[in-house]
Amino acid sequence: MSAIPTDRSPESTLAFLRAGYRFVGDRCDRHGSDIFQTRLLLEPTICLRGRPAAELFYDNDRFVRHGAMPARAQRTLTGVGGVQGLDDDAHRARKAMLMSIMTPAAIRHLGQLFDDEWRARLPVWAERGPVVLYDEVGRILTRAACAWAGVPLAEADVARRADELHAMIDAPAAVGPRHWRGVLARRRAERWLGDLIGRARGGALPAPEGSALRAVAGHRDERGRPLPRRIAAVDLLNVLRPTVAIDRFVVFAALALHDHPGWRERVRGDDTATESFVQEVRRYYPLFPVAAARVRRSFEWQGHPFPQGRRVLLGLYATNHHPQLWPEPERFRPERFAGWRGDPFSLISQGGGDHFTGHRCAGEWLTIELMKRAVTNLTGTLSYQVPPQDLALTLSRVPALPPSGFLIDAVRRTE
Repeated sequence: MSAIPTDRSPESTLAFLRAGYRFVGDRCDRHGSDIFQTRLLLEPTICLRGRPAAELFYDNDRFVRHGAMPARAQRTLTGVGGVQGLDDDAHRARKAMLMSIMTPAAIRHLGQLFDDEWRARLPVWAERGPVVLYDEVGRILTRAACAWAGVPLAEADVARRADELHAMIDAPAAVGPRHWRGVLARRRAERWLGDLIGRARGGALPAPEGSALRAVAGHRDERGRPLPRRIAAVDLLNVLRPTVAIDRFVVFAALALHDHPGWRERVRGDDTATESFVQEVRRYYPLFPVAAARVRRSFEWQGHPFPQGRRVLLGLYATNHHPQLWPEPERFRPERFAGWRGDPFSLISQGGGDHFTGHRCAGEWLTIELMKRAVTNLTGTLSYQVPPQDLALTLSRVPALPPSGFLIDAVRRTE
């Protein structure tokens, strides 16, 4: 058994905050290893990257998620008691409930709602002058996601709810006001959706067949019990929040089209090229830097000890930029996905492994569908100009986004 390479620093939390997405990859390069050990939040932590590491990390016999995610992330991003922190029968039951609404027909329906909302905003964009794509797409997705999920949303409340969802996404790695905005936003959103769950269960609010509201309100856990109202609200948010978070990928797609204009013509009317382009956006651009788990029982892997209870971080961004997995990983090359048949442990922007039994994001297929529609809209339903602005991505900021939110101007409908 060999010792895991270890950082010299007695505590690396500040270094993690400074490095952001590059923390795992840079230290793996420094150690000449895809595994190293450090201390984060005053706790010994093993960090991994690469395909074999992802295959290990998503082995449910070796790892659990309960107690792995820092409390600050639960208080903002995922919610306390949500599906991401469950294991074994409890996780399988809750995950099956979420996957039940991710049918091909349901995903197409959400895609159509997204397209309808997008087209409805085009006249507004044309009249306004510069618009912030991130803000606009966030509100489009909020309207579409709520309509799809069976969640009533008045037009007057769209901006407020979108801002709350954005605040939750923006808060886990933040300190100070940004973090507390996320905490308060989650409390408000859980009260809002908890009230809707109660009304749906009591028959005062219709819950459409196949909707997330109906699935969550009627769900029974592994012991046959209905979910407590707050927990039900958490997992209804775990449908709405990640759907709205796709606005970041839409902005990244617009940024990629701006930086690589030759792809505008290549994707237009070509679904295969569009899918390759979308997959490369998901690989190349930063969403979440790491995923967390704890060792279920002590074991040895590649000669290294994994003690029971040890926290382990898998570098999502680091794996998506691993030079042995992705030749020229810092180049944006959608053609690398031509003919790609998928691999559950190499492209892991939204987790790895199996969607139904593991901890891979339930909404990954939905993400791809909405991104493809966004690329089609950006290259087909409108023309626009990109005025001078700050489009630099700072990888020390988690989650990353261009400071301008991607301004577009001179918008015209083209179909």
